[in-house]
Amino acid sequence: MQKEKTGLIILAMALGLLMSSLDNTITSAALSHIIKDIGGFEQVSWVFTAYMLASTSMMLVFGKMSDLFGRKRFYLIGISIFLIGSALCGTAQDITQLIVFRAIQGIGAGAILPISFTIIYTVFADPKQAAKMSGVFAGIFGLSSVAGPQLGTLLSEYWGWRWCFYVNLPIGIMSFLVLLFALKESRSERKPKIDYLGTVFLIICTVSLMLALEWGGKDFAWSSWQILSLLAVSLGVGALFILVELRAEEPVLPLNLFKNRMVVGLSLACLCQGAIMFSAIAYLPIFSTAVLGQENSNGLLTPMMASLIVGAISFGFLQSKFAYRTLIAVAMAAGVIVSYLLTTVGHDASRWYMIGLMILLGLGAIGPLMSVAQTAMAASVERKYIGISSSIVGFWRSIGGVLGASIMATIVNNNLKTIIADGAAAHHIPQDQIGTLASPEQLVRATGTVPKEILDFVRDSLGTAINHGFILCIVFAVIGIIAAVVAGPGRHVMPSDASAKQVSQAG
Repeated sequence: MQKEKTGLIILAMALGLLMSSLDNTITSAALSHIIKDIGGFEQVSWVFTAYMLASTSMMLVFGKMSDLFGRKRFYLIGISIFLIGSALCGTAQDITQLIVFRAIQGIGAGAILPISFTIIYTVFADPKQAAKMSGVFAGIFGLSSVAGPQLGTLLSEYWGWRWCFYVNLPIGIMSFLVLLFALKESRSERKPKIDYLGTVFLIICTVSLMLALEWGGKDFAWSSWQILSLLAVSLGVGALFILVELRAEEPVLPLNLFKNRMVVGLSLACLCQGAIMFSAIAYLPIFSTAVLGQENSNGLLTPMMASLIVGAISFGFLQSKFAYRTLIAVAMAAGVIVSYLLTTVGHDASRWYMIGLMILLGLGAIGPLMSVAQTAMAASVERKYIGISSSIVGFWRSIGGVLGASIMATIVNNNLKTIIADGAAAHHIPQDQIGTLASPEQLVRATGTVPKEILDFVRDSLGTAINHGFILCIVFAVIGIIAAVVAGPGRHVMPSDASAKQVSQAG
């Protein structure tokens, strides 16, 4: 592969990854403008849920298809679907249309992220170079989280919210064209067989599980028939999926991969990383504004995301010097420390103390696995499974994110209601106002109408409830350390057939 072509391919991958990872953070900044224009406040959460469901449920499918038919082909298909969805989102006339178009976007995003990393490992024969580039690409993901809200705000205010979607078009088209001409793939003479039944079962199982986790404890009680039915469907279809995969000639998810202890350990570690990351992203903004009294959450999220970039890139370089198990264990140990500190932080915490916690969280706990997990997974499987293995990382991180955020929501909400109910009499709070004051959103809005004594009590109660919620992150971090032990002493060595300098998969 000529150096100039390799550079172009890296540019194409970086642009595509930046585009897809920017999308959620840009959209979140534009929500108020979207609701003002086309309405749909009650359904607005589905703008994110539809995207998440579509992208997560399609990750493994696209990963397997790229193994069978070529990385380039399915990356181009994925980016095309994403661009079509982006263009349609910009034309949406009501919230229902926007939700449907966001699902189309999500399908495309399900290909872009995992296949981007896969192409890195097929372009770079030197595993050290691949590891360094995976760290840089993970940094791009973090950069989008920092820049997205600011960019979304600017576009919404000056050009209109529709440009939060239209901005994807020039970036995506450039990525598409560069990769189309720069990346060459050899073609296979064998016609692979597609596991259609397994694909359908995988999508149904994943969507049912994610809906149950997303709605449980918030929209419906965990014991409600809606949640129990979704979990039953996920469990039942999941069992059928396993039976189909054991018999399929070309299973969409080769179960023999999970005989590899590194794959099992990394899957569990990524689930824990996702749970910690999304729990923090969900509740640190609330803690920042409602408990610490800051005007916005940028003072906490920006240091966390900026340090995440540094953590991803630096651990990408460290992979050639330390065993994967060591790096995973260090990251999860940092997760235990910062999660414990978050369980003790009070409403009087200084700005610099909180920034220090955020830097530790991003640099030590979340950032490292952004690069280490992708490289370790690719280094631990046969070359023909690199596509699906890369997708496994993103899949379990997404599942962990929904799981962690949902359980934490249940813990925080239940704790807040209990604390306020127990202290209501002492603070002269009427029984019919307990439910209202137990809502963080109401707390932020009620600063001018609620007496200061009650407001201080409720703020302290919310802070305590969120403190208790971060105990969950300690649990996930401890499980992550166990996952590092399960992963075994793998080091940075690619399989023997990785010496080929040309992309050799089917196209």
